[in-house]
Amino acid sequence: MHELSLLRGVIDAVNESVPGRNVLAVGMKVGTRSGVDVYALRQAWDLARVDTTCAQARLDLDIIPAAVWCPQCEDTVEIDEYFALRCPKCDTPTADLRGGDEFQVTWVDVE
Repeated sequence: MHELSLLRGVIDAVNESVPGRNVLAVGMKVGTRSGVDVYALRQAWDLARVDTTCAQARLDLDIIPAAVWCPQCEDTVEIDEYFALRCPKCDTPTADLRGGDEFQVTWVDVE
């Protein structure tokens, strides 16, 4: 489960940005094509935060759907499947990912 090591890195980054502060919540954007299992991430949070400044913090996730640019439709469209790199409207192949690969801390709430 690489989600645990990812979250340990997140907690380290949070500690660097707000040293010595008691963290109440951490907000993140996680894309559906980021390679991160959201369920595993939520489960790993309880393990990762033990004995850290995030021990009492909640994890708020904003799940970002995958999207690609379709040159035929001239539009950014959401895709449902992880390996589907075709426009769901016109079936044109495209590999121009425009969203869904995010894995970033967006905010931290501290005391």
